[in-house]
Amino acid sequence: MTLHAASKMIKFLSDKREQCKNKMRNWVLAINCAALYKWAMLTVIIECQDQEPELAQTLAALVAGAIEGLVCDVVVLDNGSRDGTSRVADAAGCRFYSQWDIKDILRSARGEWLLLVEPGARPQAGWIDEIAEYVSLNKVPARFTASRGYRRPLLQRIGRRLPPLELGLLLSKRQAIAAAKTGMRLAEFAKGQKSRQLSSELIPSWVARAAR
Repeated sequence: MTLHAASKMIKFLSDKREQCKNKMRNWVLAINCAALYKWAMLTVIIECQDQEPELAQTLAALVAGAIEGLVCDVVVLDNGSRDGTSRVADAAGCRFYSQWDIKDILRSARGEWLLLVEPGARPQAGWIDEIAEYVSLNKVPARFTASRGYRRPLLQRIGRRLPPLELGLLLSKRQAIAAAKTGMRLAEFAKGQKSRQLSSELIPSWVARAAR
C-alpha cells in the first residue's frame, strides 16, 4: 500500500470512528431523555366554570407538552358551566367531569406528578424540559415564575395577595392524595403549601379573562 493510500485509509477509519462516537452519544442522549420523560409523566388538572375561551388557551399551550411526551393526561373539573367548556375539553381529548370526588380524580391520574393550573394560564418557553428535570430530581412542590411581560398596574399590585393557583402548582400525585379531602377545591391544595420556584414563566389566567 502506498503512503498516499495508507493516509486515505487512516482518514477514512478516523472519520468512521468519529461517526460511531456521535451516533453512540446521540443514542445515549435519546435513552436518557426517554427515561427522564418516563419518570416525568404529568397529569394536568384544571377546574372551570363558564370559562370556555380561557380553557381553550390553556389547552393550546399544553399541546407541546403532550407532543414531547411529558403531559400524558388532562383532567377538566367543571362547576356547572353553561357555555362550550365541555365541547372544548372533549375536542382536546381531556377527561371531563361535571360531578366528581377529588380523591377519585387524584387516584385515577395517569401521571406520577400533577400540575394544577387555572383556566387561561399559559406556561412559557422552556417549561417542558424544566418540569421533566425537576420531577426527576425533586420531591417538593413547585410553582412557576410570574410572567414579566404581563404584570398588573402598580396600584393593583400594592397589597394584593396572589390567588393560590395564579402561578400554578406542581406536586406529586402521592402528596396530593395525602392532602385530599372530600369536597376540596383545587385552589385549596396550594394554600399554605411550601414550594420552590421554577425558572419558567407562566402567563396568569387574568390576562385571558381581561382579553374577553
